Amino acid sequence: MTAAPPKLFVIEAGWATLMRDLGLRPADVLRRAGLAEDLLSRPQAALDTAGYFRLWLALEAALGDPLFPLRLVDALSAEVFSPPLFAALCSPDLASALRRLAQHKRLVVPMALDLHSLADGRWVAQPRWLGPGVTPPLSLMAGELAFLLRLARLGTREPVRAMGLSLPERPDRSADFEDWFGCALEVGGPPAITFAAADAERPFLTASDAMWRAFEPELRRRLAELDASALVGERVRALLLEALPAGQVGIDAVAARLAMSRRTLQRRLGDEGLNFQALVARTREDLARHYLEQTRLSHAEISFLLGFEDPNSFFRAFQSWTGSTPERWRQAN
Repeated sequence: MTAAPPKLFVIEAGWATLMRDLGLRPADVLRRAGLAEDLLSRPQAALDTAGYFRLWLALEAALGDPLFPLRLVDALSAEVFSPPLFAALCSPDLASALRRLAQHKRLVVPMALDLHSLADGRWVAQPRWLGPGVTPPLSLMAGELAFLLRLARLGTREPVRAMGLSLPERPDRSADFEDWFGCALEVGGPPAITFAAADAERPFLTASDAMWRAFEPELRRRLAELDASALVGERVRALLLEALPAGQVGIDAVAARLAMSRRTLQRRLGDEGLNFQALVARTREDLARHYLEQTRLSHAEISFLLGFEDPNSFFRAFQSWTGSTPERWRQAN
């Protein structure tokens, strides 16, 4: 298997502004994280996943506040947004902003954003951290969900509330988190936030198509650079998340979207110890568990979203993955 170099994520200078707004000296935070004190003044400063987590934990320790993630996002303003995040504010509405973030977030944070548009119009956003065996701090999971709600409030200038909130563990002062998000916290599931259909469609007062056109070419260039060094398995999974509902799960279709031949894709996946059909099955299983646990979608609707030809095929596949039927698994979880 070919070892991949650590992936780097751009650390924008806006981090320094944010730290000062919180009453912190950036050099002190960077030193606590074991990072160079001049990091934020360097052009194209970047960190790998481990370095990013150390920076976050250093911020948390410096503030010493259980509500640190909420304080952080409340301090966000246009001055501290990096281009990918500011581009989201230029979107016409929250649904569009979430789609742009899902495309560009990985430029500045070691995570992807999986989106699920439900049949009743609700939107579920679920952070997925990049890299094998990566477990972010609980405060970082909470902070990413809080950022999405803060984005909705900044864009609409309305007190938008979450319809649903999930974290794998209960944070300290969880009642304050529930008050800030405006909904009860479900504990034990993956980090996720749900927005009402009306909020997803609510217009952004910050919308600017001209600003988006100014940002978009640079974001496209940076994505191309990142994708050139990304593991092929990660790129295939990202494409499958988009293509499954349309039933476009064949290797030839995916290879074409990656500008590769079928044989090249198979070879590149083999170099990473992966198999295309196994990736399809794993992606379907992960999404099936998410839909069953986090939504009330019918089995037929889930079957369609996973790209199966009929519900019976979904039933058979789910039993092969879990040894259980979808309904029994949903009741147990």
